[in-house]
Amino acid sequence: QVQLVESGGGLVQAGDSLRLSCAASGGTLGTYVTAWFRQPPGNEREFVTAISGNGANRYHAESVRGRFTISRDRAKNTLYLQMNSLKPEDTAVYYCAASSRTGNSWYYQPRAYNWWGQGTQVTVST
Repeated sequence: QVQLVESGGGLVQAGDSLRLSCAASGGTLGTYVTAWFRQPPGNEREFVTAISGNGANRYHAESVRGRFTISRDRAKNTLYLQMNSLKPEDTAVYYCAASSRTGNSWYYQPRAYNWWGQGTQVTVST
């Protein structure tokens, strides 16, 4: 059973940067597709970015392309989300997730992920 714990959220101003972390236990992140999703207030959970198990492929939502970067530290078994040039519309609860599925056509679908963290709040003020 993989357990994921996010940290690093907070209140920042528009234009600021923030780095989220997702520490994993019970499994090696490098063997799974891992991703970040977010859920804005009053909205459904949406895909942000994902990285393949071997790290060769990264996928981003258009809304964050060029601003957010996903990365993984194998030694620490931790997933990161570097967020730059934050906007008020980035305000949401951010979740990390891991999936044991193969292939890459489903990475943007929340239902494809087996394990989820508890979420961390990111609030971007104007």
